[in-house]
Amino acid sequence: MHPAPSIIVFTTLSGLGYGLAAVLGLGLLDPAALAAKAAYILALVLISGGLLASTLHLGNPQRAWRALSQWRSSWLSREGVMAIVTFVPLVWSAWASVIESRYLALPGLAGSLLSLGTVFCTAMIYTSLKSVQAWHTPLTPASYLLFSAAGGLVVASAFGFAGAGNTSLLAWLAIAALAAAWAVKAAWRRNMQALVPISTPETATGLGAIGKVRLFERPHMTENYLTREMGFKIARKHAGKLWTIAVVLGGVVPALTLLVLSVAGQASGFLAAGLAIAAMLSHVVGVLAERWLFFAEARHAVMNYYGE
Repeated sequence: MHPAPSIIVFTTLSGLGYGLAAVLGLGLLDPAALAAKAAYILALVLISGGLLASTLHLGNPQRAWRALSQWRSSWLSREGVMAIVTFVPLVWSAWASVIESRYLALPGLAGSLLSLGTVFCTAMIYTSLKSVQAWHTPLTPASYLLFSAAGGLVVASAFGFAGAGNTSLLAWLAIAALAAAWAVKAAWRRNMQALVPISTPETATGLGAIGKVRLFERPHMTENYLTREMGFKIARKHAGKLWTIAVVLGGVVPALTLLVLSVAGQASGFLAAGLAIAAMLSHVVGVLAERWLFFAEARHAVMNYYGE
């Protein structure tokens, strides 16, 4: 599948934003601290930026609102509805912290649950596609949810070290979430690499009973929408290198950084905050690489008609 930059940015930023919002909804940061106020604002910015980026992939972005009408059958529509509904408790919680310097449990917990629900809907957009066998597994929503939680905890830890408090708890939770997220993602990737295609040229044409089906001529001799969007290829050696980079930057570096800060007892200070922010940025780069591979390594069944 073609790894469109807009979708990669959307899934990465919105996942981080909703993860951060879910952590903030639990009241783990001091709502009166300047760093916590900044965290609430950043969560809304990340979510809004991600949602805006998603419209760039549409042929007619001005008609995006029409997708909301199909919530009974479409996960894309459900995601849109959930995103709008989730803004209510998130803005309420942000107002309480930024303006009133207090934490409200009701909108906070509601925002946490709705944030995770929105991420689940995003993941189900891809999980529901039987034509992309690698995505059609329960490991896909599990991976999305865990990466969102891990990213949110890593970002919250950075704000904690910047002065919002609760650094030790957030750091250890972030380390645990990072380990779980990358373990599930590794299982997802092993599953993808071991897949035996359900859809083959034989099943796609219905001629399997006769024998092996071989493509005589491609449907289109020149590039078209299908070959651009569904026929993207990446060399296995390049995918392996990028996977290593994703794991190291997205998991190992932030986990080790937070571990060192926790063990060393660095609860505050410019050095601790700087290292925590570096860990956060490293995680973001790693997740961008992971999300690029999520699309680049997936194979769409329509490519059976193109001899691939």
